[in-house]
Order: sequence, then C-alpha cells, then structure tokens
Amino acid sequence: MITRRHQSVRWRSRPSVSRALGALCAVAAAGGLLTGCGGNDTGDSTTASPSAEPAQAQATSPSPTDASPASPTAASPSPSESRLTEDQAERKEIVPKVKVGWDKALDTTVQKVPDAKPVAVELDGPADKPAWKVEVADADGTARTVRVDAVTGTADEARTDSDQDPDDKRELADLLKKATVTPQQAVQTATDRTKGTVTAVELGDTDQGSPKWSVDVVTTDNWNKTTYDIDATNRKILREHVDRD
Repeated sequence: MITRRHQSVRWRSRPSVSRALGALCAVAAAGGLLTGCGGNDTGDSTTASPSAEPAQAQATSPSPTDASPASPTAASPSPSESRLTEDQAERKEIVPKVKVGWDKALDTTVQKVPDAKPVAVELDGPADKPAWKVEVADADGTARTVRVDAVTGTADEARTDSDQDPDDKRELADLLKKATVTPQQAVQTATDRTKGTVTAVELGDTDQGSPKWSVDVVTTDNWNKTTYDIDATNRKILREHVDRD
C-alpha cells in the first residue's frame, strides 16, 4: 500500500601570503626592482612598486590544475534521489507503473458486483505488481473487496468482508445513503486544486457524523501526497494536508 506514511565541495586553499611574497622577492631581486623585501625597521608591511605588480599577480595566480576542483554539479549525486523519504521513494517506484487508473478499477469492480456502491479505492503494492484494492457495498452495508491489477486491469473474484458486524453494516449503509457526491465528483474537486495521480479515494465520516470523501493526490515532480477531505453532500473541501514524508 502506498503509505498514508549534501554534499560539500572541498576547495583547495590559495597560496599563502608568505609564499607569494617570497616568490615576489625572488623575481624583484633578479631584476633589481625592489629593496627591503624582508620588511622595514618600523614594522610596516612592505608594499611592492607598480613595476612588480605583474610579477606578484603571476606568483599568486593558481595554475590551471590548482584553479578549482570538480564543479559542485559534477560532485553531487542525482538531485532529488538523495533527498527522497522512504514514502516518497515508494510512490516514485509504484505510481509510474500504473496503467489502469482508479476509475477504471472501480468500473471493473462494479461490473463484478452489480448494484454495489463505491466505498474505497486504494493503490497497493508490491512495486513489481501494483494493484487497486477496491471496496464496494450492497445497500444493506455488506462490504465486498476486489483486487484489480493496475497494469493489466485483470480483476480477482469479489470477497465478502467477514469482519463486519451488524453495527458496521448499519453505519456503512447509513453513510452510503447520505453521500450524494460521487467519488468521481470528489476526485474532480481535489484534482482541480492539485494536479497529479490519484492513489486513493475513501468514504468516511466527519466528527459530526456526516459523510466525506478522502482523496489522495500524488504530485510526480516531488512525490509528495496531498490529501483532501471533501464533504460528500456539497463537495466543500473540509481539509487539505500535504504529506512530505
């Protein structure tokens, strides 16, 4: 299931001032251009004459091989690879392999379970065989699950949820009756705000007991996931959360 879960460049130091002055003195002594290279008696630093400046520049300029190491771009690893979290890396591995969208998987499931209403669609792993886990329910709230291959569209047989008790069925049936907004409409509301790949759509309820659709949208430029809670009676966005983990 897709979880609802630097490198510095070492610059070579430039030649020290003492080494530069030493080289300058050697050049100046040879040409008789400078006197008192060692410094004067007052302790003031020695200044070079204008004619010595080219020699000084030559002495202090690094050679091509010393100029700079490899550029930061060359030394750095692939930009985003080293910064992806575990969940972002999982999304990056699975989402691009999906060939059958959530809506096609839901259509396939409804065909296998006639008269059932959508409850949830969620992208599941493993990465080498992604699939949609689709849940639908009968009018009495009995939930059934179908696994649809996200690459080929092949669907398994529907399985009835054996963990439901009478209260679970009653609550689900009540939510389905109250939900007048379809999952398709909820997804449209979410993707109008954030462009990306839908990886989950699920019916739930708010703290007040009213129905809502939760829609997950993954953006493929940074592999973040944005979750929208959308009122299932009027399409109002109740909550927007960006998961950067």
